[in-house]
Amino acid sequence: MGPVAPIVLSQDDDLLAISKTAGIPVQPDPTGDRDLLTSLREQFNEPGIGLVHRLDRPVSGVVLFARNAKALADLSGQFQDRKVVKVYWAIVEGAMDTVVLDHVIEHDPHHHKARIGAAFSSGKQARIAVRMLTKGDRYTLVEVVPEGGAFHQIRAQLGAAGHPIKGDVKYGARRGEKDRSIALHARSITFDHPTTGERVTQSAPAPAPTLWQALIDRMRTGG
Repeated sequence: MGPVAPIVLSQDDDLLAISKTAGIPVQPDPTGDRDLLTSLREQFNEPGIGLVHRLDRPVSGVVLFARNAKALADLSGQFQDRKVVKVYWAIVEGAMDTVVLDHVIEHDPHHHKARIGAAFSSGKQARIAVRMLTKGDRYTLVEVVPEGGAFHQIRAQLGAAGHPIKGDVKYGARRGEKDRSIALHARSITFDHPTTGERVTQSAPAPAPTLWQALIDRMRTGG
């Protein structure tokens, strides 16, 4: 059985919005596993498709790709200027309430993780706004809006707050998932279209696993 074709949420002459499955790398990495960028270039027969931004391999959700150099430059500029709004959903351990988290984060490339603490003189100030959507018996479904784009920002900040993302053992989760995914989902991304200038929001449906669906159903029924 061959590789599964990427799920296209929307497309036009300038860009592709793709729903990424957890576990798939967005671009080639040392594992040599099938990646999203290569799959799209082959599927559309467009070797010039460019990656606008990234999602960690164990994370699911919406990813944007540019289909020409002008769109790539425009969208990349919007990310640099912080004009892009990204909204994530996460299932975290414990009972978490609505809160704003501020930390200083430093990228530790030797261990491929983020470290938190004011002692790091080279660290970046990082903030995430966390909104509680619904609580289950052992987990809470939250919405997370990050400011900036520090490496592993959401994962590190939620872990430091004592509410690691389900499955994210790197940042304190009790146990990992068999497929090595973590319960972090890029729910939506809002940006200015590179040609029309229209403000656009692209959203990806929530993951299929039972806990995701149970918590989402609870949220929709006001539980």
